[in-house]
This record gives sequence, C-alpha cells and structure tokens, in this order.
Amino acid sequence: MACVWKIKSFLAPCSASLGPQIKRALSTSPCRQLNSSEGWLSKLLHVRKIEPGKDSHSRLLSDTEIVYELQIHDVKPDAVQPYLRGYESYCQLLQSKAPDCELIGELAGGRSGTRTSTCTIWRFKQGWRSAHGSIDVCNTDADLLKLHADEAKHLRARQNQYMLPFSFWGNPEPKHHGGMYEIRSYVLKPGTMT
Repeated sequence: MACVWKIKSFLAPCSASLGPQIKRALSTSPCRQLNSSEGWLSKLLHVRKIEPGKDSHSRLLSDTEIVYELQIHDVKPDAVQPYLRGYESYCQLLQSKAPDCELIGELAGGRSGTRTSTCTIWRFKQGWRSAHGSIDVCNTDADLLKLHADEAKHLRARQNQYMLPFSFWGNPEPKHHGGMYEIRSYVLKPGTMT
C-alpha cells in the first residue's frame, strides 16, 4: 500500500476539489510487484510471449503427409511429338507399378527460342515413403528404365524437385480442361509467412 499512499499524498490537494471519484479510484488500485521479466512497456502494449520453436519454420507451415514431385523437361523442338508419346507411356506404366504415385498435372508450353518446356506434377500419397518407393521402382524396373532412356534422346535438360505443400492451402486436384497456369515457388525465411 506504500505506492498508493504516495499517489494519494501527491494528489491530495486536487482530490478535494474533484470529488470522491478520484479518491475512490486511487484507493482501490493495489500496488503489485511486477515480474522481473515483464516491464511496464510490455504490460502497456500487451506483448505476448512466443515460445521458441521446436520444429523448423518450413515444417510448421507444411503438410508432411503428402509429397509432390515437379519434373521440368526441356524438349528438343524437333522431338516434341515423339517425346509426348513416350512420356505418356512412361506415366501410365509408372502409375500401374507404383500405386501410391498419382499424376496430378501435365503442362506443356513455355516456348522460348529453340526450347519447349514441359512440366509434370506427381503426388505421393504416403509422403516420403511412397516417394522413395517410386524412385526404387524407376531405378529397378526394366520397362521403366527403357522408356526413361528413350525419353532422354528427346531432351536437352531435365530437372526434378521434391516439395511439401503449405498446410493452409488446399491440395491440387487433377483438371482435365485447358487453361493457363503459373508455377510459383517460395523460399521460406523464419517469420515471413506467419
């Protein structure tokens, strides 16, 4: 009560002229000890404490039950049709031999000069386990290896990326109609996507 008494004695000359409301407000406010970790500014601004993370930032924002593979192929301009026919056979055979692997989309386009890019998106329903299983099938099955070698004759470059989806966005579903799509990728830095 020492804090309250000092405030009362400091405001005593004014409190008589302003009435009992100030006396009552000052007399009912107890003086309490603040924790050493809480300053008066944090009390004023209502700063909430954030516990240190136990997982990485990307792990907190992603859905780890499903993994996606993005395949980008740069096809030679004179080999587009043979490539598409061979790759269609490859996709059908892979889906029959690796049932947890699902073709989500095939995008052709991106013509720039003498290059034609194609993009294929695969979904692995059982996460990394089915992604590894699919890789094992691709590396051991004779029919898939032959189709893969035939496909390489029509390509200039090949790029694969394995990705985790954001947990706050829905999962992409296969669409069987035309359209124009934009592919985005994000590099996560702590504190930028919360």
